[in-house]
Amino acid sequence: MAKALLKDVTIRNTKPTDKDQRLNDGDGLYILIKPTGAKWWRFDYTFSGKRKTLSLGTYPDTSLTLARTNAEEARNKIAHGIDPSDTRKEEKAAEKLALENKRRLDAGLTVIGSFEYVACEWGQKKVNDWDDKNNRSKRMLERNIFPWLGSKAITDILPKDILDCLRRVEDRGTIETAHRTLQITGQVFRYAVATGRVDRDITPDLRGALPPAKGEHFAAITEPKQVAELIRAIDGYQGSFSSLCALKIAPLVFVRPGELRAAEWQQFDLEAKEWRYFVSKTSVQHIVPLSDQAVTILQELKPLTGHGRYVFPSERTPGGDRCMSENTLNAALKRLGYGKEVMTAHGFRAMARTILDEVLGFRPDFIEHQLAHAVRDPNGRAYNRTAHLPERHKMMQSWADYLDGLKNGAVIIPFSKSA
Repeated sequence: MAKALLKDVTIRNTKPTDKDQRLNDGDGLYILIKPTGAKWWRFDYTFSGKRKTLSLGTYPDTSLTLARTNAEEARNKIAHGIDPSDTRKEEKAAEKLALENKRRLDAGLTVIGSFEYVACEWGQKKVNDWDDKNNRSKRMLERNIFPWLGSKAITDILPKDILDCLRRVEDRGTIETAHRTLQITGQVFRYAVATGRVDRDITPDLRGALPPAKGEHFAAITEPKQVAELIRAIDGYQGSFSSLCALKIAPLVFVRPGELRAAEWQQFDLEAKEWRYFVSKTSVQHIVPLSDQAVTILQELKPLTGHGRYVFPSERTPGGDRCMSENTLNAALKRLGYGKEVMTAHGFRAMARTILDEVLGFRPDFIEHQLAHAVRDPNGRAYNRTAHLPERHKMMQSWADYLDGLKNGAVIIPFSKSA
């Protein structure tokens, strides 16, 4: 402890003059008496070869005893290589941040330094069309990460916290979405590293924690903006009317291409808005609810091909004895400028699965049923073909309306259909 030179009575009895007065207490601590009568505690010290001064408050609000205590704390910091002025600046910055975050919370905004705050800043700077309600990266974070980690300081997030979120996605049966969510989260963390928020990207620590993604063997467009361009291109197709109708209905029903081209008129009930057929790949009876848009396409096509067996007959067999060739739809897409490396007829399935889940928020089991996948309940029993049929009718109509909205350039607001 420095030698104390001052006494309270001395400070109280010292009158101001027309010049600053300095009363020393020893080892850098002194009180500065201004001509106005104000009495300021000061502490002079040397750090890294530079002379500095630290303000310790005013007398008598800061008593002699408290000023000495504060000065001693400053000396201890200096002895441990810490500049007390830097500590003071950090404390003031923290106080300012706390006040600002309180204001933001009261206004319903994300707090500065939270994962959601950093992610949104990253999105605004790095992601095209981030403000679009349908932006895929934004929707994936909003659905899979923000509800649990959005308000948490990004510096406090651990790999396990992220894994817990990814497990929830995995439990929905969408492992590919879990992998994509991890990739986007990693991009946010790398941005946080670049902007000095965190020291490192923690997402590589989760390598191997998720089951491998199944992998997509068919090229597919899954970004809403590109989907809109594709749907508009299909409307402008200049090939045969039968091929045009097949192209237009393919995204609405998103069945396997072989099932679409082999569709028979006897399988359709246009009044009930349903298409029923047997799926040989999974050996199940399947029901495809038809949207109003799909029914309209079929009604327009029926006068042309309704006299035969197949909805989409081969153009080489006018009598309709053979169905459309397996290459017809992919060839039509290629004529529109969408080669097999960009989009395939099978890709309409991935398009629907991705957007129905990640953008529109429909239940994964509804989607899997509609894809005619081998879905099982928690007890291991296979669902029957009519499971969730009313909900799937609603989903298919909402999907068709969504595609119309994209095609027409409307701003589509995502909504949840989790009931």
